[in-house]
Amino acid sequence: MISAKPSDCPPTVAVISKLPATLDSKGRVRISKEQRRVILAEFERSGLSAARFARQTGLKYPTFAAWVQHSRRPKRPPTKPLRLLEAVAVPAAVATPLLVQLPGGARVELREENQIALLVAVVRALEKSC
Repeated sequence: MISAKPSDCPPTVAVISKLPATLDSKGRVRISKEQRRVILAEFERSGLSAARFARQTGLKYPTFAAWVQHSRRPKRPPTKPLRLLEAVAVPAAVATPLLVQLPGGARVELREENQIALLVAVVRALEKSC
C-alpha cells in the first residue's frame, strides 16, 4: 500500500505495508476483514488521530473513518431464526361454526362467511379502545 522504505516509516506504516493487498478489476486496493482488523488494532495502539493514521498508512480517510465507525458500533445479539409452519385447511363436510376466543374470555361464534367482516370490525374497535 505504501511505497516507502521500512526504515523511513513509522512503526505503524511498516506493519501495515507488510500486509498483502489485492487489486480489483479497476485497480483499487481490496483489503480483507482480517487485514482490516489488524489495521484497526494498530490504529488503536498508535494513539494517532484517524486522519493522521490514514495519511501515514496511505489509506483514504473517508474509507478508514468508516471502518473505525463500524468497528465501534455495538454488536447486535444474534436473532432466533424465523420458523414457518404450514397450515392445511380441510373443508368440513358439515358447516361447523368458527369459534374465536378473545383475550379476557369473550367468545365469538361465526356460522356464515359474511359474518367475518363484522368480526374484523369488532376486533379492530376493541384494539382501539385498549
